[in-house]
Amino acid sequence: MVLNDPLLNAMSTMKNAEKVGKSECKINPASKMIGDVLKVMQKEKYIGEFEFVDNGKSGHYNVKLLGKINNCGVIKPRLAVKRESYEEYENRFLPAENMGVLVVSTSYGVMTQREATTRKVGGRLLAFVY
Repeated sequence: MVLNDPLLNAMSTMKNAEKVGKSECKINPASKMIGDVLKVMQKEKYIGEFEFVDNGKSGHYNVKLLGKINNCGVIKPRLAVKRESYEEYENRFLPAENMGVLVVSTSYGVMTQREATTRKVGGRLLAFVY
């Protein structure tokens, strides 16, 4: 199995596990960016607890699922977004107003588009969840 985009694999794993009704899933391999995206998803209450398990290689995450993810995915290419134009991308990737979040990598770290708008920073779009 070829892993070209670990974040895409992580999002697909969570989405597929939710669809079949599993209560947890294992995300392999682990990376700092995947951990940051998981923190944002946990803060927004899409997933429960998650833990990093070090297996001597890259490690993996065990993620508790809450059954709240309808869809999630990565945004390719990783588009650069100005702070004024988040709404345009919300309309493109999210189904309705105030439903779901865009995950953005900014100079202040990984956060939602709402938090980035509040802080008045632009960034790169990583993923969406609703």
